[in-house]
Amino acid sequence: MTTICKHTILAAALAAAAIAPFAQAGAPLAKTPAPGFARITLGDFEITPLSDGTADLPMDQLLQQKAELTRTALQKQFLSLPLETSTNAFLINTGSKLVLVDTGSGAYFGPTLGKLAANLKAAGYRPEQVDEIYITHLHPDHVGGLAANGQRVFPNAVLRAAKVDADYWLSQANADKAPADKKGFFPPAMQSLAPYVQAGKFKAIERDGELVPGISAMAAAGHTPGHTVYLVQSRGQKLLLIGDLVHVAQVQMDNPEVTIGFDSDAKAAFASRKKFFDSAVKDGELVGGAHLQFPGLGHLVGQGKGYRWVPVNYTQPR
Repeated sequence: MTTICKHTILAAALAAAAIAPFAQAGAPLAKTPAPGFARITLGDFEITPLSDGTADLPMDQLLQQKAELTRTALQKQFLSLPLETSTNAFLINTGSKLVLVDTGSGAYFGPTLGKLAANLKAAGYRPEQVDEIYITHLHPDHVGGLAANGQRVFPNAVLRAAKVDADYWLSQANADKAPADKKGFFPPAMQSLAPYVQAGKFKAIERDGELVPGISAMAAAGHTPGHTVYLVQSRGQKLLLIGDLVHVAQVQMDNPEVTIGFDSDAKAAFASRKKFFDSAVKDGELVGGAHLQFPGLGHLVGQGKGYRWVPVNYTQPR
């Protein structure tokens, strides 16, 4: 081997040794998720679940059963407390209308939520393209994304929600006499809907029925006085958007009688859950839940006195 060749090899080895520490060092954690949207087709419609983010909730304190039962049920599913809980909304493109069901939390619950507008844009849409917004109920994590700085986030949209819910949550008299743990729900509802009411863009839902071709509203009172679910239908395929009929699948599927402290009327909330869950089992409807793990889509199967949740398989629209 020539001297030049030896020197060349030695130089290459030294260069590799100098570079190695940098090449082997761990990269910094990104700490940002992929855009929070998914996509499925339902007949001729395209459904885009949108994530508003997650919040850590003390479900052992919120669910109305012994805390130990909740902890045990979650541990069996390899989950811990506080439980990281999704908040989801659903965008429906019917081909002629762009309809958004619920709007997330906006700025009401801190930095881990309020991501819906960004994820809507990541999914390829702009807020001004939304034609109609249907609200399941007027809790802050469902209406908070409607407005920002007193202005409509969705400037061209007609806003719909149950008249019963609007009459209750937009009433200052009801706010004044509400229990202390419920008073905080009123200002976000009033602030979020005000720009739409003032612009003449709010139209209350007064009865069950079709709102636009393929999307119908159905009363499901209990979680709030006017809690509403929406049935989406196209070419014989059905999607039932259930809002807050369920919060913790790992507990409430096996034991549907377990309610949550946020319910206005626990007995009615259980009755609505059973009614619509039984219907979904019978008809094989796809179900979309606001607080089921994102994207919050699946089917229900009857199992004893309860249900089994079967999440959807990942699919890519074709």
